[in-house]
Amino acid sequence: MSNVLSQIALLARLCIAGPGGKAGLIYFVLVLGLGLAGVQVSVRLIAWTADFYNALQKLDVDATLRQIAIFFGLIAISVTLFLSGSYLRKMLQIRWRRSLTETALDRWLANKSYWHLRDRADNGLDNPDQRIAEDCRIFVDKLTGEAIELITNIVALVSFVTILWSLSTFPLAFTVGGVAIEIPRYMVWAAPLYVAISSGVTHWLGKPLKSLAFEQQRREADFRFALTRLREHVEAVALASGEEAERRLLTQRFGEIIRNWRGLANRELILGCFTRPYFQTVLRIPLFLALPAFLAGRVTFGGLMQIGSAFQNVVTTLSWFIFSYRDLAELAASASRLSHFLNAASQAADGSQSALVLSRSDRMALSDVKLATPEGRPLAPVPDLTFEAGGTYWIAAPSGHGKSVLIKALAGLWRHGSGRLERPALGTAFLPQLAYLPLGDLRSALAYPAAPEAYQAEDYRQALEAVGMADLWEIDEATWNDARRGLSGGERQRLALARLHLQRPGWIVLDEATSALDPQAEQQLLSRLRQALPSAALVLIAHRPPLGIGEYRAIHLAERDKATPLLPGAALTA
Repeated sequence: MSNVLSQIALLARLCIAGPGGKAGLIYFVLVLGLGLAGVQVSVRLIAWTADFYNALQKLDVDATLRQIAIFFGLIAISVTLFLSGSYLRKMLQIRWRRSLTETALDRWLANKSYWHLRDRADNGLDNPDQRIAEDCRIFVDKLTGEAIELITNIVALVSFVTILWSLSTFPLAFTVGGVAIEIPRYMVWAAPLYVAISSGVTHWLGKPLKSLAFEQQRREADFRFALTRLREHVEAVALASGEEAERRLLTQRFGEIIRNWRGLANRELILGCFTRPYFQTVLRIPLFLALPAFLAGRVTFGGLMQIGSAFQNVVTTLSWFIFSYRDLAELAASASRLSHFLNAASQAADGSQSALVLSRSDRMALSDVKLATPEGRPLAPVPDLTFEAGGTYWIAAPSGHGKSVLIKALAGLWRHGSGRLERPALGTAFLPQLAYLPLGDLRSALAYPAAPEAYQAEDYRQALEAVGMADLWEIDEATWNDARRGLSGGERQRLALARLHLQRPGWIVLDEATSALDPQAEQQLLSRLRQALPSAALVLIAHRPPLGIGEYRAIHLAERDKATPLLPGAALTA
């Protein structure tokens, strides 16, 4: 229990510490204050019960009419307090969920934590995207609901028990047809009637909310899909250093949730203007309908109705734990999942324990590098390699000899092993075999990970022409979204190469990035790339010798610790 409470307290502090979180405290205090004010209205209604029925017992028409006016005044205050508190609570949830979600996103994307979480065998994380999308929502929803209700109910319970204690000197009893009846729990029978009427009225009045609720679910699903897509393509994103681009997309999708959420809150406020008064009056209407009998003196039970009202409030308040058990269980579970996720993400982002030393220079080099699996099993030895700026290199090796791990090490992703890695200070573009096309329009796919506004329309058109896909420039965004799903592997690789023509990086590493192309198309595209970027360093990892790039130096990662020497100045032919 103490562990759960500490987790809830930690996450609550994150909600407050994030952007807009401190302002949420004002909302929290206001909602709590409105709830406590509502308790005082309930206490006043209990006292009103005695005043009203005492006036009926005395057949005092003026006093009775005055008490009816007081009742509707109290109901108006109660409705105002409830709807204001409900609306402010939604505004509080928006702020704290935004704060908690942004904290979770920051930790997940920091220092490529999303990538490093994949190869931690002991992290126990099953769906980080669900932790961010669902657990943040559940935690904030349950925290803002149960915490406020708990404090309010504690105050309410003390007030209601005190009143009931002072009034319970005799039971609620009356006589009907000469038969004495005692009903110590008079309000129990009204519960089924209230549920039936409230359900019917809510269903009728709630129809306008259907489209908004559906849209909210769709936008929540879109946000989860974007997170899932990032999780499924972490390698391509990490190699492209696309964290900022992914964050822009995720922020956009989450902003759409916020906008619809506000509309939903506004519509629920309108609905509440009808449902809340009905809730407050439904149990009183039968009494008003029976006024003739009361005024005629046939039935009198003024003070006893006050006891019934007090008893109803006590029972309802004491039932809070039972009614809220499922919500409290969800709160504890979401707190545990979120705490585990945030801790694992922070640990994954911390690369201080790695024995691989990374440094920045004007070249790419590996010195005394020994790589291992995440479990610590040594991999095939890596020879000392040096790639100079502007050079062209071909790395070849049989399958299973660590080419992919070598690329991850060059990209600074692989932490398992020892040795020294030098990486270019200038930007390096890594293109994997499976080309990654992010969500968004065609310009977003070509500019990735930069913002689409970073390039001119003519730049995009020329980049597409260079890879033989200029016809794509004419399609609109909706058509592109449909076309993207149907692109072949070769077409995706062409678009990835177009990205290089657009961005013109100083260092390029192609890991089987043309494997889906036929030899003639591969030669043509590589030739155009080398002509367009003559001063860029080009490192190709492929099973077959590259064609169309002129002279290059070949590196063969052979059996165990053998490697062919660098072959300067001459192309290696098949």
